[in-house]
Amino acid sequence: MISAIVAVDNNWGIGFNGDLLEHIPEDLKMFKQLTIGHTVVMGRKTWNSLPKAPLPKRGNIVISNAQPLIIDKNTLRLPLEDVIEFLEYTNDEVFIIGGGAIYKELLPFCNRVYVTKIFKDHSNVDTYFPNLDEMDDWAPAACSSIHDYKDLTYQFWQYDRIN
Repeated sequence: MISAIVAVDNNWGIGFNGDLLEHIPEDLKMFKQLTIGHTVVMGRKTWNSLPKAPLPKRGNIVISNAQPLIIDKNTLRLPLEDVIEFLEYTNDEVFIIGGGAIYKELLPFCNRVYVTKIFKDHSNVDTYFPNLDEMDDWAPAACSSIHDYKDLTYQFWQYDRIN
């Protein structure tokens, strides 16, 4: 199973200047809960933005145009073509975790997307996730109750590929 996991605002914005739009503790907890014990795939900029890398208790794959490299026992640096080949043959659940260009490249390989919808319009956004609500091959499969954090309202959604 290939999944993506992302937090979006009302316009499917996901980031600005290499950072998340919001840091919601419950969203980060959900991210950790879903990805622990699995492999996460990210771009170099996402890797560089992590407060602590590699993400513990997960396999980490960093997509880079540089030569393949074993960074440590839980982390590989691979070119996109090698990652796509890995995704086609793995039996593990793999999570695509960003950034924007990586989501766009690998969404066609995903069967599921976990989305935290933050009900807010952000004025400073430079990175977006494809709007699954406008795509014929994706449908909502589950959603949580509405949650609040400070001045934010958000909800956890699961989208599954239908075609």
